[in-house]
Amino acid sequence: MMKDLHGYNLKGHNTFGMDVNCRRYIEFSTVDELRHVVNSLSPEDEPLLFMGGGSNLLFTKDYCGTVLHSSIKGHHATRMDGNIFLRCGSGEVWDDVVRLCVDNGMYGAENLSLIPGEVGASAVQNIGAYGVEAKDLIEKVEAVDVKTGEVCEFSNSDCEYSYRWSKFKGEWRGRYVITYVTYRLSDTFVPHLDYGNIRSELEAKCINSPTVSQLRDIIIEIRKAKLPDPAVEGNAGSFFTNPIVEKGKYEELVSRFGKVPHYTVDGGREKIPAGWMIEQCGWKGKSLGRAGVHSCQALVLVNRGGASGAEILKLCDAIRNDVKLRFGIDIVPEVNVI
Repeated sequence: MMKDLHGYNLKGHNTFGMDVNCRRYIEFSTVDELRHVVNSLSPEDEPLLFMGGGSNLLFTKDYCGTVLHSSIKGHHATRMDGNIFLRCGSGEVWDDVVRLCVDNGMYGAENLSLIPGEVGASAVQNIGAYGVEAKDLIEKVEAVDVKTGEVCEFSNSDCEYSYRWSKFKGEWRGRYVITYVTYRLSDTFVPHLDYGNIRSELEAKCINSPTVSQLRDIIIEIRKAKLPDPAVEGNAGSFFTNPIVEKGKYEELVSRFGKVPHYTVDGGREKIPAGWMIEQCGWKGKSLGRAGVHSCQALVLVNRGGASGAEILKLCDAIRNDVKLRFGIDIVPEVNVI
């Protein structure tokens, strides 16, 4: 059933736990409901905010517009020539989908275990972890055009995915509300073990050839050890994207700082962990007022208790300034600041 609420509190809808209100909150559970909503919106409802699980947002004040949230549920799998096409409602919790895949012999999403958020956001943000990105799995995206109310369908290539990016974040921002995402999975398990400390954690448990369930379990263990529970300390996971720099810049850093952790993107570019740079600047575990940097993962900013969005943003700016001064690299927030 559709919800249409005014003066709605969003504290329970953002993982930073910011106590803010929106002017209007609309939650829809079918495509028809969404089409009715967008066709009835007026200029007074603007600006619009398309919200998923609120795990990638930082509210700095009340939202003076309308929040649209999908509660479209359901999933359906079609098997064809070794591929499995899994169509999921945009309101499904992402990790529930990963669990479904692991439990039912649909392989490819297991490295994305325990990433917070919902299915719709996976297609907007191109979520990723441990060497896998949503773009590696997405077959097509279905959406409703806010301007016309028409149902649209986009292929993977239409969305122009790149690192934590899609056209839904750029040219199409504010234009389309995602309703369904179809993922292309495999009926053959090919584990990806060479990113981060997956292999070493498996070896510590004397596991050389993990099952998909064992791989999912180890990734969940790693994430829980590194990332704080939003119910305990409000956070949005990784606050910054890892910058991609030219090879020459990477070599300059090596000449200045010695060994620099990196992941090769291609022949001319390297990805540098933003968390490592933040830690080198002395921020890991430190606080600025009621906002802080997580003690186990410097990429995560946390609400120590009662922090405002402005306080989190002040900490963000201080960290960015220090990283820029020390490394000559501008780290960019992954979190959407509202």
